[in-house]
Amino acid sequence: MAKDQENAAIAERLDAFAGLLDLAGASYYTARAYRRAAELIRATPAPVAELVREGRVRELRGIGPGIERRLAELVETGRIEELDELERSVQPEIVGLGRLLGLSAKRSVDVAQALGVRTAAEFREAARAGRLREVPGIGAKREAAILSALEREELPRPRRGLLLNRARALVEPVAEAVGGAVAGDPRRWRDTSERLAIVTSDNNALDRFRQLPQIVAVVDDSIGVTVEGVPVELVIAPRKRFGTELLRATGSEAYVAALEPLPAGASEEEVYAQLGVPWCPPELREEPHRDEPPALLELANVRGDLHCHTTWSDGKASVLEMGEAARERGYEYLAICDHTPSVGAVPGLTADMVRRQGEEIAAANERLAPFRILSGTECDILRDGSLDLPDDVLAELDWVQASVHGGQRMPARELTKRTVEAMRNPYVRCLSHPKGRIINHRPENALDLERVFEVALKTGVALEVNGLPDRLDLRGEHVRSAIEAGVKIVVSTDAHSVRGLGNMELAVHTARRGWATAADILNTQPLDQLLRRRRQK
Repeated sequence: MAKDQENAAIAERLDAFAGLLDLAGASYYTARAYRRAAELIRATPAPVAELVREGRVRELRGIGPGIERRLAELVETGRIEELDELERSVQPEIVGLGRLLGLSAKRSVDVAQALGVRTAAEFREAARAGRLREVPGIGAKREAAILSALEREELPRPRRGLLLNRARALVEPVAEAVGGAVAGDPRRWRDTSERLAIVTSDNNALDRFRQLPQIVAVVDDSIGVTVEGVPVELVIAPRKRFGTELLRATGSEAYVAALEPLPAGASEEEVYAQLGVPWCPPELREEPHRDEPPALLELANVRGDLHCHTTWSDGKASVLEMGEAARERGYEYLAICDHTPSVGAVPGLTADMVRRQGEEIAAANERLAPFRILSGTECDILRDGSLDLPDDVLAELDWVQASVHGGQRMPARELTKRTVEAMRNPYVRCLSHPKGRIINHRPENALDLERVFEVALKTGVALEVNGLPDRLDLRGEHVRSAIEAGVKIVVSTDAHSVRGLGNMELAVHTARRGWATAADILNTQPLDQLLRRRRQK
């Protein structure tokens, strides 16, 4: 087995372990540690099995003693005994189906036990036979809802959307395994995905689909269910209609409905041509339109990342390591923007520490030239709109980002006043994650973006599209409004590790959802042009 395939197989078992730990009621942080270890192993260039055998796997940041023991067991025996036990006791097939139907993991198992069933097929048969009424706590209304979902009267949806990175990590290997193409919300790069779909012309795809470890149950022969209860739709299309079904399975319901009836076409380009409509990038297939799309921003247009963290604050890699990784990605520059003290939840740099970090950056630049690490900061905006570092320190830096962390629930007027006051500081170049959301956990704040746009135009401050998967802030609709107002955008990763630099792809596609071109994005500029840019008076 090739190294990348072997690493992927190890990562898949850790992902399965994390999912079952979730179902078994383990700590959120324990399950997250295994998911992060799986992501790390997928991205590791070295053969992880060899590192395990040599006793060196803990050299990978994020691999602790518990995960090391399970990796050693997996490499030595090909299995993890605790994972096998969890699969027996938790009944992932039942739990996956139950979650799809709106039941909790525990309730799914309880219902299955009450019915005396152990498989999804047995569960469906019992439900269709009217036996759900035998289960305590399930009344006529709940039974009708479960039967409706089982009969697929409506396309099932997860109870809340998957983060974009999780959604794509789920569907991409499934699509590859069945010889298909990713469709649905992940192909449009939505910040959360509710409809996950794969389109293929392989008539044998369904058999392979059923056997995939990611799919624990299949509903109605075309909807696979993961252990988390996430539905994955498999569309098998004749080759002459592959483009038709890919377009239909990709766009939002409103977008596709406005184009119907769709003609038969082997490719999307062929379908659009027959419709007499310009081909449309998937990211723009949300609202109905027939416009000629602009030449959208490409990942290759980005010359540098203007927001990352290091071990000086809450990052996992040194200044030099982050710089080397950015250079390997083909960037010309990278801005180190560690936190300042008032952020509170994580270590922050005082004025003295910022200056000492500057010395380390200068030393790294001697080694990395002509690549350039920019000295910067993610400077906290205090409640009165002042900044967490004095102006004489900010004046010495190449790049200053201003951010609100605490106080996200302030009333709109107060939060907006606080933010625009900071934007008027002559050294601030960019406003980070302006709406402050944490997807599925914290809603957007009440910041008045129209007022922010007005001040941004006067001061020259750019607004960030933050590439962290649980932020993606600004989101696409806000990016489009900013661009229409004439405000410049920065696409950044907010990376806290070398691997986190890969989040630039998420930031770029989020900006594309706002119809952004390379000309709208500040960090598509060469370094000398970026540093020459001066604030308007």
